[in-house]
Amino acid sequence: MKKILVATEKPFAPAAVAQIKEIVEAAGYSMSLLEKYSSPHELNAAVADANALIVRSDKVSADVVAAANELQIVVRAGAGYDNLDLEACSAKNVVAMNTPGQNSNAVAELVFGMMVFQARNQFNGTAGTELRGKKLGIHAYGNVGLYVAKIAKGFGMEVFAFDPFVDDAKIKADGITPVSSVEELYSICQYVSLHIPANEQTQKSINAGLLGNMPKGAVLINTARKEVIDEEGVVALMEKRADFAYLSDIAPDNKAVFVEKFPGRFFFTPKKMGAQTSEANINAGVAAANQIVKFFKNGDETFRVNK
Repeated sequence: MKKILVATEKPFAPAAVAQIKEIVEAAGYSMSLLEKYSSPHELNAAVADANALIVRSDKVSADVVAAANELQIVVRAGAGYDNLDLEACSAKNVVAMNTPGQNSNAVAELVFGMMVFQARNQFNGTAGTELRGKKLGIHAYGNVGLYVAKIAKGFGMEVFAFDPFVDDAKIKADGITPVSSVEELYSICQYVSLHIPANEQTQKSINAGLLGNMPKGAVLINTARKEVIDEEGVVALMEKRADFAYLSDIAPDNKAVFVEKFPGRFFFTPKKMGAQTSEANINAGVAAANQIVKFFKNGDETFRVNK
């Protein structure tokens, strides 16, 4: 019997766990649960005899893969998969997958929650501004970007997008204006919502030079990864431009500098909260379980992310 391990330092909602178990057992497999573990050694021990692994933001390192003697597939319940060591998985013939789109609406709603919060001066009692009629740039037009665009249109914003991997025709079909370069996007949009992955090409790519070209009253919203931000550069820019604000779904390493120097011009969630809704929690976990069943039953590798 195939054994599926659900290993989550930050547990799924009980309803999600129940649905995952139902899917796994209906397929004739067994499910094992490891929650709120405190060290990698616990994960290494638990994964030793697992045929499949479901994680959230948990690190599936080379050590974890090496300890997983029977592992055939690992699924990250979420879109980003930089917590999976893809090279280690490929070397051991382990299929690595993500569950794109399952958290998209939750992240998009967080983007607008933060935008409204900042536009109204963080609800401090003073007069703020409206989002209607403002220009919003979407940097990377994937599933989350699409949901952000839909909400923005409901707010009456003028929406632009840059993504070299998405055809302009697709962006135009959604009623969004494509731009030809990242520099153009940042130079015309007062608000930019960031959705790029963290990799060698994107690390610290969002820097003072790029951000400095944004119009007056600029607001950067980051629900991607902190690694893509040149944090020191953002501080330097905000010291020069009192009109610039930075909102992020994960606190930068130099958060203390923002607290000291830029009150009212930043907001960082206490922990990464983009996917922290009951709906997204359930959707991603259920999708991961279904993908594992399809993989074992008929070799379906639709959402494979490694070679």
